[in-house]
Amino acid sequence: MRLPHLCTLALLLNLGACGAGETAATASLQAKQAQQAQQQMQQLKQQIDQANAANNQRLQEALKQTQ
Repeated sequence: MRLPHLCTLALLLNLGACGAGETAATASLQAKQAQQAQQQMQQLKQQIDQANAANNQRLQEALKQTQ
């Protein structure tokens, strides 16, 4: 009678370990994706800042020409 109980316990422990491993892998993947999204957001912000600086420079040059 003990053997079926041990087999059941071993099966449950293995299933639990798989679930924990999947959860850790999912969390790691989500952390990596969040980091990539943060990097993309910083790159976009830099591009926007550069575009705004270029537009401001063009505006200043245009205003100088109209004076």
